[in-house]
Amino acid sequence: MTLTDRPAAAVSNPLEPDRLVARLRATFDSGATRPLAWRRQQLEAMQRLLVERESELLDALHQDLGKPAIEGWMTELRHVANEISDMLRHLEGWVKPERVGVRTVLRPARATVVSEPVGVVLVIAPWNYPVHLLLLPMAYALAAGNAVVGKPSEMSSATSAALARWVAAYLDRDAVCIVEGDAPVVTALLAQRWDYIFYTGNGRVGRIVMKAAAEHLTPVTLELGGKSPVIVANGANLDVAAKRIAWGKFVNAGQTCVAPDYVLVDRQVESRFVDALVRAVRHFYGSDPQSSPDYARVINERHWDRLHGLLADASPSQVVLGGQGDRASRYLAPTILRDATWDDPVMSEEIFGPILPVLAVDGVGAAIATINAHDKPLALYVFAEDQAVIDRVVAETSSGGVGANVTLLQLAVADLPFGGVGESGMGAYHGKFGFDTFSHRKAVLQRTTRMDPSVTYPPYTNLKQRLLRKVF
Repeated sequence: MTLTDRPAAAVSNPLEPDRLVARLRATFDSGATRPLAWRRQQLEAMQRLLVERESELLDALHQDLGKPAIEGWMTELRHVANEISDMLRHLEGWVKPERVGVRTVLRPARATVVSEPVGVVLVIAPWNYPVHLLLLPMAYALAAGNAVVGKPSEMSSATSAALARWVAAYLDRDAVCIVEGDAPVVTALLAQRWDYIFYTGNGRVGRIVMKAAAEHLTPVTLELGGKSPVIVANGANLDVAAKRIAWGKFVNAGQTCVAPDYVLVDRQVESRFVDALVRAVRHFYGSDPQSSPDYARVINERHWDRLHGLLADASPSQVVLGGQGDRASRYLAPTILRDATWDDPVMSEEIFGPILPVLAVDGVGAAIATINAHDKPLALYVFAEDQAVIDRVVAETSSGGVGANVTLLQLAVADLPFGGVGESGMGAYHGKFGFDTFSHRKAVLQRTTRMDPSVTYPPYTNLKQRLLRKVF
């Protein structure tokens, strides 16, 4: 349990993060993080880190999650690098004051919105995408001109150690720090006064984060999760739907916050869809997914036990594909369940693993009603060839985001906000939304002193009152 901000060097006491925060706040207060040149330097340095330390980071991801190298590169390293490129292209425009209109009665005047950094930011990341979900929020915080502390998950320990080492080597150590450690370290960090807290994880810890933030009236973004549903309509392209759903579900062994959690398929096409889903999984990973170089592993034994317990409660007749596992290697086969019900344990919580229940419903209306009867999801997916069906799902449901005939890829569009609603979170980032998340949008009004009409000042004569009623 260490607070690491330099290679092979720790803060003097892991339970005294106040010294660390004070050091970063001194850097921020000095103005060092505000210049555009500094922000660019940090973003470019992070890009170099991702390129030059690619092999070390991919090895760490494989140690922690069994991630195939190309999967880790696409979903973690390259994704972050691409968004940083987008930040660098737009940063100068983002930091410029925005002119807004001024009513006639206030003229001559100039009104602008100035984006200023909020200060010292804490980013708490999860274990499932430990590079992506730590460095990307940190990059947006730096783009906005803040000092930032990143807390990776101790569960992805190899990646955490690699990030602690290389972030300190590449970025400004007076303004950027990685803190390693487990629950007591997080608790100690949350006791500090931050200017913003960005948390990605589950709702239980999200409530703890929000409660701690409330002590200092610190604003938060909570990127949570939940059971993200998929609707497969009658008339959908079942083969394409099956491939895209299987890929979105089983990448990273299902440990993705926006992975399809369950499928609501029109009863008339259920059998054909399930058959197509089985074919897709076998095509991706072969008859023995355990030997596939393209299939990841569950993060640890505790999560493996939880997932295996969900399968133990399913009847053999429900298991269409998979169900096998090996605790020692943290392998759990891509598993498809049929005829699941809301009384089954697998439907009582976010699965966050390679188990996909399929539920038959009587059409799109029934699917919408089912979704609306539960917590608002982080992502919602619909597969349909009829645009009217897609429009209806978008209009009649609430979710953090919608993917129509896609899964996961909404995250790859930098200009789309990514965030939850209700139980799935609050706040959003990516693109300009990420920059704005870590900025305070300050209102500024300037008026000239060359003109100073007396009509707005007392005494309010009848004439002044008549004029004011006309111009206000």
